[in-house]
Amino acid sequence: MSSDVWILGIAMTKFGKRPDRDAVGLGVDAAGAALTDAGVSVADIDIFAAGNLLGSPGYGQAVQKQLGQTGIPVFNVANACATGATALRTAMLAIKAGEADLGLALGAEKLAGAGMLGAGNKARGDAKSWQPSGRLDAVTTLEGQIGTDLMPGVFAQIGMQYLHRHAYSGTPLELFARISEKNHFHSTLNPLAAHTKAMSAEQIMNDVMIAYPNTRPMCSANCDGAAAAVLASDERLRTLSPEQRRRAVKVSASVLTTDPWEQACQVLPNVNTVTRNAATQAYEAAGVGPEDLDLVELHDCFATAELVHYDNLGLCEPGGAVDFFDSGAPWRDGRLPVNVSGGLQSKGHPIAATGIANVWEVCQHLRGEAGDRQIDGARVGLAHVIGLGSTCGIHILEKAA
Repeated sequence: MSSDVWILGIAMTKFGKRPDRDAVGLGVDAAGAALTDAGVSVADIDIFAAGNLLGSPGYGQAVQKQLGQTGIPVFNVANACATGATALRTAMLAIKAGEADLGLALGAEKLAGAGMLGAGNKARGDAKSWQPSGRLDAVTTLEGQIGTDLMPGVFAQIGMQYLHRHAYSGTPLELFARISEKNHFHSTLNPLAAHTKAMSAEQIMNDVMIAYPNTRPMCSANCDGAAAAVLASDERLRTLSPEQRRRAVKVSASVLTTDPWEQACQVLPNVNTVTRNAATQAYEAAGVGPEDLDLVELHDCFATAELVHYDNLGLCEPGGAVDFFDSGAPWRDGRLPVNVSGGLQSKGHPIAATGIANVWEVCQHLRGEAGDRQIDGARVGLAHVIGLGSTCGIHILEKAA
């Protein structure tokens, strides 16, 4: 069984509206760039895991036809917003099992113009009547449980619930607008982000209200894009050039969790527990703690989500997410920068691509290749993504010695 696994090459496309490319074309662009970045060819790849939620079941094979058909196994992956992270872990597991030395992971999506995404399936039955039958979770949507199945509303409630539990006495709209202001400012330094324009907290508060306290700029930007990574076994890395070894990034932890059984209500999807469990496992596997991190890319699908994940990832004391933010820690020049890429609110959120795109951002800093947004001396970073269903993917990455 292989020991360490390394990211040998990684790439992402420009996120945004891409009428010139379909999902396959975007995937080919990202995968080809990742192969070039790794200094290998598609003929060297032993396994390919591809994620695309809105495309055909054979998406990976469609991309493979453009890259080169070499007869290797192709895994088509779908796991909500954690699809890209799941593709990465699929390739990694094959390497850890000794079945592959080099793996390619890809996530791509055409999502521009999709609007505010809902939770998926609608209530079964005709337009005039609906008779419940079968399991509760098989016949109802979030619409019937919490009043909305639109994600801005779901995560608005999650954020407000956190503030209520921890007796926040300020104005929620202003707090979350300031979190969003941070991410929009960070995006001005990321040329691949979908939106690269700074917005003040006042502008954000006065924009279109989607689901209180989430205004439009606090919501993730649905857009087109792709990201891909080439992973290598420790044994294969040793055979490569000094430059390839220098730029390789160690995957110190790769964790994927789902909801544990809880004797609890069905009111909200529990994005908190699924993330806390993943973070605990990841820190243990990597042999590091939150205090060792130099940067974090977390799943800020909404400004309200970023706040709760400060706590879920252990970046602050339990219940201390507001104080953590108010201290200035998550700004690019703070103690623990969060979402230096601009996050999902500004970088964009082409669903299947996000998990690998978050890893790409961390790798840029660990390699010292992040340009104007570089976090000096970065050696350890964490990439986090969740998918309602629910699942959580966390990767802890370390700079090559």
